[in-house]
Amino acid sequence: MLHYRSYKSDPVLPWVTFIHGAGGSSSIWFKQIKEFRKHFNVLVVDLRGHGQSERGRWKKGDSFIEVSKEVIDVLDHLSIKKSHFVGVSLGTIVVQTLSTHHPEYVSSLVLSGAIIKLDIRTKLLLWIGRTTKQFVPYMLLYKLFAWIIMPNRSHEESRLAFVNSAKKMCQKEFIRWFSLTKVINPYLDRLQMETNGLPTMFIMGEEDYLFRAPVEELVRRDSTLGLITIQKAGHVCNIDQPQTYNEKTIAYIKEIESLISTSKTI
Repeated sequence: MLHYRSYKSDPVLPWVTFIHGAGGSSSIWFKQIKEFRKHFNVLVVDLRGHGQSERGRWKKGDSFIEVSKEVIDVLDHLSIKKSHFVGVSLGTIVVQTLSTHHPEYVSSLVLSGAIIKLDIRTKLLLWIGRTTKQFVPYMLLYKLFAWIIMPNRSHEESRLAFVNSAKKMCQKEFIRWFSLTKVINPYLDRLQMETNGLPTMFIMGEEDYLFRAPVEELVRRDSTLGLITIQKAGHVCNIDQPQTYNEKTIAYIKEIESLISTSKTI
């Protein structure tokens, strides 16, 4: 089973499950856990090969479907029937996959620094990574990616948090995760079409130069989706502007809980 930490404050409180991005770990939520525990039961998970979770879990043909199922296994182990899910970066793909294949577990989605489409710059970046991943040290590639995705001086803490977490990975695990990006654009297109109508809020940094525009376009086309843009924040907005991020996310989850309670009484 994946490594996890759970903080159960009160059985009647709703659960919020946090999913980190590729190369990160559950430690990147350190600016959220204390505040969220005041309002919810909290679960943070290390995805396969990350943090303290076991390495070498990959089998031929594994995809985001298998990765997301391992998160569900943790919920089942803890007897959590339903949760709000908060993801960041590549973790938003895990969360969206989970909501597509296991919607009965999902109360709402909060997608931070969401990756929903790759533009030509991102495709080129990933192509370089795929063609060099076998012989270039993965930490060199990861530092390059982190700098391109989070280039500003104000993003330095976010870059360091992800780079320091990535140091706990090994080259083989990095290669397996990177391999998932080979067919990611068609997969992302399908994810956007396979929505189960679950409450969804995107939270994007104003300075998330690679990924913000596709999210804004999607929200313009679909009025059921929400978008919060955090000023002076980049791709990892939960670290760049934690106070604003916490306030906005907690308020949204409470709003959804209020709607759920109202629907139950009708």
